[in-house]
Amino acid sequence: MGFFRKENSLQLSIGRFTSFVYLSHMIEPKFDTTFFERYAMIALQTILGDKYACLVNSDRPDLQDIGHSLGVEVTRSMKENKTEAEMLVNELAGDNIFCIDESDLHDIELYGYAFGLNYGHYMGELEKRYWSLAQPLKRIIKSKVHKVADGFYGNFNQFELFIFTKDDLTRHEVQLTVYYMTELQNSNAIRYSKLHIAQTDKLYVCDLKTQTVEEHTICKEQCRAFYRKAVE
Repeated sequence: MGFFRKENSLQLSIGRFTSFVYLSHMIEPKFDTTFFERYAMIALQTILGDKYACLVNSDRPDLQDIGHSLGVEVTRSMKENKTEAEMLVNELAGDNIFCIDESDLHDIELYGYAFGLNYGHYMGELEKRYWSLAQPLKRIIKSKVHKVADGFYGNFNQFELFIFTKDDLTRHEVQLTVYYMTELQNSNAIRYSKLHIAQTDKLYVCDLKTQTVEEHTICKEQCRAFYRKAVE
């Protein structure tokens, strides 16, 4: 793997089969899942507006608006074939070269998270622990659907599910996921009304009642803004 600095950027040469660059941090920040929960909350409030303005970070579910009886559970998914080895730097000579801005590199090293920076090519050390517990999309949806139906997340009038994914899903794949989830929870008294699927550069907002999908592009400036707020 080649490291070299040029014009205030760090360039990493990685193998063609590597999906993410793994960066260690200089200090030892505490690992928890609230970075992603806050990131989800900020994204919802920024992109979708007033409905999510009163959300607070809590637990079971992760985001709550008590006044409007809205609960949003936040989780992650990743295909089983994306092994830990694929999340680490491939030391063989490769075809892809990515540039890390100095300020982004500093934040990744300082906080241990990289989601939202450089469109997902990098992974901080603490973030690696988070993704190591990820399950494939259908499996995590099935688990969350069963939990909400069993009352695990309490009594809210509306439940929504927010899933971060490292899988590069197409709109068609997202639509198929909506059909799957709708069928899965069809007979449940307590169910999710919306599914949000977040990739670094886009957010899919899925209405599970009408089975419609909205695609919202997230530009690099927004990604950085979400990141900065999430680590505050």
